[in-house]
Amino acid sequence: MNRDVRLFLGVTFGLSWLLALVFRLAGGEWSAAPATAVVGVAYMWTPFVGVLVVRVRVRKAPLCAHIGCGFDINGWWFAGWLLPVVLAVGAFGLALLLPGVEFSPEMDGIFNAMARYMPVEEVMAARESVSAMAVHPFVLVITSGLLAGATVNALAAFGEESGWRGFLYTELMPLGFWRASLAIGLIWGVWHAPLILMGHNYPEHPVAGVFMMTAFCTLLSPVITYIRVKAGSTVAAAIFHGTLNGTVGLATLLLNGGTDLTVGVTGAAGLVALALADGCIALYDAKFAREPVINPRTPQGHI
Repeated sequence: MNRDVRLFLGVTFGLSWLLALVFRLAGGEWSAAPATAVVGVAYMWTPFVGVLVVRVRVRKAPLCAHIGCGFDINGWWFAGWLLPVVLAVGAFGLALLLPGVEFSPEMDGIFNAMARYMPVEEVMAARESVSAMAVHPFVLVITSGLLAGATVNALAAFGEESGWRGFLYTELMPLGFWRASLAIGLIWGVWHAPLILMGHNYPEHPVAGVFMMTAFCTLLSPVITYIRVKAGSTVAAAIFHGTLNGTVGLATLLLNGGTDLTVGVTGAAGLVALALADGCIALYDAKFAREPVINPRTPQGHI
């Protein structure tokens, strides 16, 4: 690990973990909006600050070229935009194989969770409101998630991607695709630890959630890195990331049962879906890709 990578990680982790500590000491609760959203977005942009410190203050070199934020759009941009929906739906399907988890088009799982912290009257009113909708919320989540994923969510996610799939991947490329991707995923997962301990993603199991989130990020990293490389831009990675954040609810919306450790994109079902996605990437790159990323062919063997 070279000096610049150590500096980047020191700035990124130092700023983000300090932000989380100040928020917690100030009495902040992770479930409280809009404070959570503000802190969350600020947290997501700390990797970009780390990049700025290294590239502008230390190397005094061009920023955009090194983090790969070009706009030469190809088909992989659209693959990165749509793939999160496939992953969420896949996690939903896999969760149905778990004991105690049932398909619930009436969204009983969501309303049962709401009943834990809302008056019964409000929960009933919410049920009636959903029943009266002309379009099922599942469709609305897909639509809104895709729209937000390519716009406002992508903007927030770019703060992270400029660091993880931008600067850090560029620095770690000599390790090879898998080693670089998995190393970044491990770092990325640990970076989330303060938010997880405050209740992000795993409110029922915050301590175990730190390990689950680390596993999730490690398995997700090859997928999003592959999109970034094939699309040739961290902006495409940000769209993937933003769309995943916007459609993650698809994995649990129609389920009843399970826990935050078992169902959902960040639960066990999601980890299996990501492991399968990693396998598909390896197979595609080895058998079908004209320009392999994982094991580049020699010029003589290039098609």
